[in-house]
Amino acid sequence: MLRHEFQPGKLVAGLFLTATAVAYAGDAGGLWDTPWFAVVPLVVGGLCLAGAIAVLTRGIRGRSGAEDGQR
Repeated sequence: MLRHEFQPGKLVAGLFLTATAVAYAGDAGGLWDTPWFAVVPLVVGGLCLAGAIAVLTRGIRGRSGAEDGQR
């Protein structure tokens, strides 16, 4: 059975995008007021953090799968 590799960068990106969606859903539901510019630091910050984590993960794991023909 083939299993996929855990990629923490994608997890972080998903968490930040989910937080952005929750912020706007709360605004749409009338629970709180979310300014339109609140999405910028959440999305950009989350994507930058996810990229940094992906680079760090790649550096820690190395390219050991490249010899086996895996990516």
